[in-house]
Amino acid sequence: MLEEQSFKLQSRLRKSRRTDSLRRIFRETRIHPDNLMAPIFVIDRSDSVEPVQSMPGVDRYSVDRLPEYVSRLRSAGIRSVLLFGVPASKDEAGTGAYSNSGVIPRAVRQLRDNFEDLVIAADVCLCEYTSHGHCGVLATGEVDNDGTLPLLAKAALQYATAGADIVAPSAMMDGQVHAIREALDHSGLNSTIVMGYSAKYASAFYGPFRFAAESKPAFGDRRAYQMDVANSREAMREIEGDVKEGADVIMVKPALAYLDVISKARARFDMPLAAYNVSGEYSMIKAASMNGWLDEKFTVYEVLTSIKRAGADLIITYFAEQGAKWAREGW
Repeated sequence: MLEEQSFKLQSRLRKSRRTDSLRRIFRETRIHPDNLMAPIFVIDRSDSVEPVQSMPGVDRYSVDRLPEYVSRLRSAGIRSVLLFGVPASKDEAGTGAYSNSGVIPRAVRQLRDNFEDLVIAADVCLCEYTSHGHCGVLATGEVDNDGTLPLLAKAALQYATAGADIVAPSAMMDGQVHAIREALDHSGLNSTIVMGYSAKYASAFYGPFRFAAESKPAFGDRRAYQMDVANSREAMREIEGDVKEGADVIMVKPALAYLDVISKARARFDMPLAAYNVSGEYSMIKAASMNGWLDEKFTVYEVLTSIKRAGADLIITYFAEQGAKWAREGW
């Protein structure tokens, strides 16, 4: 017979986990619809809603069909969207990105006319608009950093003039935030927020997005300008550079494989921090759940909570609509 224990447990942490109601009241990290931003692919067609094969449950919308989708998002409690344009034609200089009649300025105007209180962010990059698929213009076969900066600034000006609240440079060109901030301020658009893709890694998780945005590079890859996946100290330097150049919001992309970087950024920078739960992170959960290998609802909750717990204020995610509904229901 075992001898009676000579000590008494001083703490029984399981007590607060015993029921769902107890777990809810003691929960440290919460996901709210306000924390979620929905990315949207906008195509340069009319009366079109096109399913994205690489991202089950995600569609591409023509400008005239955008309001019906955004109405659904607003009903779910989503207050913000991030727009990506898919033009009808491309060229070497990516001129569709900074044309007043381009798909994104038209989309911004459409949404601004229909949703006064919607926060509209517009991605600023050339990759969807260039015939070669790279994020900047080329010089001697390589991406020309400094030659790309004025084009990014022109694009940001078009989007802000059309009514975007936020412009989000994602090209990972050195000096892009400064070029855009300076152009906005000189044009009297100093209230426009710049959300830098400050630490954007050269990730395999972008694959489904490149199919949806038709932005796969025609040659090579983007490792010469997007960050090496092995580096986190360098990410702090990239973020610090964006802050000094005038970024109002900083971002880490992708999110799930870079929670350590999000956590380091949160500890070091006392300013709004976004994290992008990217297409590959979305598609692998969808694929596994469609095969019955994962519980989609709880997996999404776990992933989004981990990103928020790491320190993100805003999560850009393709699960925004469904996640907002689940969050309001209490998961």
